[in-house]
Amino acid sequence: MARYIGIDIGSTHVRALLLSTGYKRVAIEAINEVAIDSVESLERAIQVCATPMLPHSDGVATAIDGDSTFVHRLELPLTARKQIDAVLPFELESQVPIDMSELVYDYRVLRGEPNATAIEVIAALARTEQVKERIELVKRAIGREPERVSCGPLVLGNLSLVARELAGKNPVALLDLGSKRTEVAVLSDGEPVFVRTLSRGVAGLPESAAGLIAELRQTFLAFLATTDLTVESVILLGGGAAAAGADQYLSHELGLPVRALPPLQLEAVPDVVAALPRFAKALALAAGLSGKAVDLNLRSGPLAFQRGFSFLKERAPLIAGLVGATLVSFLFASWADLHALAQEHEELTQALAVQSRQALGEELTDPAAVAEAIERAKAKEEPDPMPHLDAFDVMVELSNAVPMAVTHDVEELDVDHTHVRINGIVPTTKDAQDISTKFAEHRCVSGSKIAKVSQVVGDTRQKYVLEFELKCPEDAGVKKKTKSADASSEDKP
Repeated sequence: MARYIGIDIGSTHVRALLLSTGYKRVAIEAINEVAIDSVESLERAIQVCATPMLPHSDGVATAIDGDSTFVHRLELPLTARKQIDAVLPFELESQVPIDMSELVYDYRVLRGEPNATAIEVIAALARTEQVKERIELVKRAIGREPERVSCGPLVLGNLSLVARELAGKNPVALLDLGSKRTEVAVLSDGEPVFVRTLSRGVAGLPESAAGLIAELRQTFLAFLATTDLTVESVILLGGGAAAAGADQYLSHELGLPVRALPPLQLEAVPDVVAALPRFAKALALAAGLSGKAVDLNLRSGPLAFQRGFSFLKERAPLIAGLVGATLVSFLFASWADLHALAQEHEELTQALAVQSRQALGEELTDPAAVAEAIERAKAKEEPDPMPHLDAFDVMVELSNAVPMAVTHDVEELDVDHTHVRINGIVPTTKDAQDISTKFAEHRCVSGSKIAKVSQVVGDTRQKYVLEFELKCPEDAGVKKKTKSADASSEDKP
């Protein structure tokens, strides 16, 4: 959660507000108000007002008076959008009576229609020395520089960040009635599109009422001439908003609905809510520090804010806590990873022992030892699975065993590994015996015999069944050698 302080330095009062922002939560934690004539100096008034809010705050914002700034609305061609930083200073130089080297400025490109032929820019300028004096004043009072220095009535646009009703497209005028000046900001689409600071406030009322109304009418006519838009309603803010009958009088004279500040999307106690019109500018200043500001920041160029080591010193306890929490989390995560790896290593070691016992005949848990055992197993002489005599060879031998004068028909030739079965038809039983005898002479044949002889139905020829085993001497030698090698390896310790 971040905490921001907005300091509104008026002509008669200094008002400060502490705003806290978090995930889907915005709250006003404290407000404070000090009359300048109740203390010895303006610096002391700022100190008394804002110092209690400083602990654990993340930023400070203030503003300079609107009558000390130049605010201009410019129209630039669409082609200047990508080069606006280079083009704008020349455009502004023709609008102000002071050399640009003596000024600091900020600008904002206003939202336009999709088919617009030009872009509109609102820019604020102020003397560098005046902005610097305001920065030094706050620094002397509370010991910290403000991160943002806004411009007069422009800062009121930040109220749209906490009030959805102010983010509509219909123009609405925010009227900050001060003691000696009145600041007007017209908002459209949630951003300030026209501002003006009037030299009249509520100090001269009721005698100055007619003059104030006249200046307000001129302001709204100027807005109409500039934008072709009409102000739809007026919202009263500032210390003069609480004056009895102010809203009815202004509504009657201006011909516009005048109302109080609409409900805000934030948390605050009832007493604070009742005082919000007076603290509207301080609230807008604090809201501008949230990173979504729609106003302008005059801390630019040579006055751009630079965070120093003081910020780190203030955050040292928090930073130390975060570092400690991160370190503890890292150590715990590392321990958990090592524990998980140790368990996985144990499971894999057990699995390796089981697999090595099944495949190699010995239980091994060292991967290097398993690799060596696999190489030793590969080095052993294994029997060649290819037989020396296959089915095709048997057919060749059968052809050789049948005399040329004998007509021989083969009904079935079955070779099952080493067992051979031949069903054939020959003219006589003697021819079958001769074939069996011929096979028995082959070196790879053993147990050759006629299992069955029967006469072919309807014929004088004889049907016979010949069976024998295929056992070549080479196969027997390899098997014997392998067995002996296995036996010798088992004898080894």
